[in-house]
Amino acid sequence: MAPQKKKKFTEGKIFHSLATLALPIILANILHTAYQLIDTFWLGRLGANAVAAVSISFPILFLILSLGGGLTLAGTVIVSHHKGADDQRQVNFSSSQTVFVIFFISILLAATGYFAAPPLMKLVGAGPEILADSVAYFQVSSLGFVFLFMFFVFQSLMRGIGNVLLPMYIILVTVFLNLILDPLFIFGYGPIPGYGVAGAAIASIITQGLSAAAGLFVLFRGKMGIRIKWSYMKFDFLWTKKLFELGIPASLEQSSRAAGMTVMVMLVTSFGSDVVAAYGIGARLLSLVIIPALGFAIATTTLIGQNIGAAKIKRAEKIGNLSTKIAFFGLTGVGMLLFAFAEPLTAFFVPNDPKVIKDGALFIKVMAPSFGLLGVQQVLNGVFNGAGFTKASMLISIFSLWIIRFPIAFVMSYKTPLAFEGIWWAFPISNLLAAAVAFIYYKMGYWKVRAIRRRHHNVIA
Repeated sequence: MAPQKKKKFTEGKIFHSLATLALPIILANILHTAYQLIDTFWLGRLGANAVAAVSISFPILFLILSLGGGLTLAGTVIVSHHKGADDQRQVNFSSSQTVFVIFFISILLAATGYFAAPPLMKLVGAGPEILADSVAYFQVSSLGFVFLFMFFVFQSLMRGIGNVLLPMYIILVTVFLNLILDPLFIFGYGPIPGYGVAGAAIASIITQGLSAAAGLFVLFRGKMGIRIKWSYMKFDFLWTKKLFELGIPASLEQSSRAAGMTVMVMLVTSFGSDVVAAYGIGARLLSLVIIPALGFAIATTTLIGQNIGAAKIKRAEKIGNLSTKIAFFGLTGVGMLLFAFAEPLTAFFVPNDPKVIKDGALFIKVMAPSFGLLGVQQVLNGVFNGAGFTKASMLISIFSLWIIRFPIAFVMSYKTPLAFEGIWWAFPISNLLAAAVAFIYYKMGYWKVRAIRRRHHNVIA
């Protein structure tokens, strides 16, 4: 761990720096997604309705998590800038403030999610056959928001200073534990009763609690590059304002994606539980295959932030150029593999339902050729975020989902013979247009001008 902690990401070969950060982040995100895939695998043994109950609740869960998730990203940006400027005191202070603020936000979101679960599930169109299970899963998951957010903060702060291995190790341990606990609480064993769909959420809460405890222990101990202190955990209006100035656009960006997913689910539910299950499987696989792009996007955010903090703007631009190329060509290759193996991958989750397999495989095949474009958009969002220009990522996401994807999905599914397949086609079309807009804006260079101004005026200092 020590060699990575001491590494300077403001000098040396850019590809090596990207790989050093991105590969552990990619593996950590794969392991994190394994939580969801493990749930889907075991719930699939209960039937399509169990998968549909979780699938329909996931977008709302993601929406609530996104409201606070943007603030953890703001913590990454602020800490990375201070790390690049070699200001350890501000690294520790900013980290302490981030933990302090997000702890209280997570409590508020947990209470909101728990009590609002029944009307929210009805709002997104949960039918009577899955309503009870979807509400139970949502409520239990909401109780774990505090644990989940505390680990997200730890992970984001570690990424801000370039220490990405430790969060990965913690996730690795908890995923293996979740693999054991999932069937135990879903189906029951011995004195432990089976809780069905809610059991998957119970297993996740236990592992989330352990990971949060481990992360906070590391931060308070202060041996891995950040030391948070109780004395720093007091309300600071100016610092909190700075966190929200960066975090609110990031939260809105993530929330717009989550809300877009929710709207898509509302469209899909009108075509029945089988289509909902097919959509859920396709969406889960999509979340898995874009992980390499997300890994490079997060690594890019850290590198851009540290290099801007060190006043190395030209190096920051080179980082953005290389990350974009890697994301496009790498994810295009992944998309081709998913296209070729769409049917067996879908059958892995719901082995005894031919209709769900057919519809889910078609969803994957329609999306797969545009995965490289999705990678470009994600990485460029990482560039804008690292520069402290989180509003750009927000606007691009809103354009992609609310101006392009949702209207096309609605028109093609309700106004053409394609029916629900029209929803599938809205994904590659929006990926193409969003990538084009992001790339043009990146080449205009306004993000560099803003970064220079922000640093000059010590907005992030």
